[in-house]
Parts: sequence; structure tokens; C-alpha cells
Amino acid sequence: MSKFPTKKTEKPIDVLTNWVSISMALIFALPSLGAFLGIYYGTGNLIIAAVLGFAVHFVTLAFSGRISKYLNEIMN
Repeated sequence: MSKFPTKKTEKPIDVLTNWVSISMALIFALPSLGAFLGIYYGTGNLIIAAVLGFAVHFVTLAFSGRISKYLNEIMN
């Protein structure tokens, strides 16, 4: 279990240092959210925005293995 740092020289909590997971979460969430909000505010049609945002989300999930390997090579 992670311990909170007691001194300023100690490392922060392990969860905050895992940049690969944080980057993957941003890569998977932000494009679909951007597509959803962009289409919804552009057209005002909630159904089309939801379907296209959902589609963008699953397209990025289809490439999650490649994205994970690439980020792992760069950051580790």
C-alpha cells in the first residue's frame, strides 16, 4: 500500500508517478469527449454527437495495445 510522504525529499505517491497510465487515460478520453462536445454544440443534435463520440472512443480502444507499447517505450 502506498504511504503518504512525510518529508519533502521522499517520492510522492506511486499512483501519481505512473505517467504511462495517465497519458493513456487522456488519449482515450479526450478525443471522444472533444468529438461529442464539438458535434453537440455545433449541430445541437445529441444523438449524432453521442454515436460519433462513442465511435471515436472505440476506435481509440482498438489501437490501445499499440498506443500502450509506444508510450511505454518513450516514457520508460
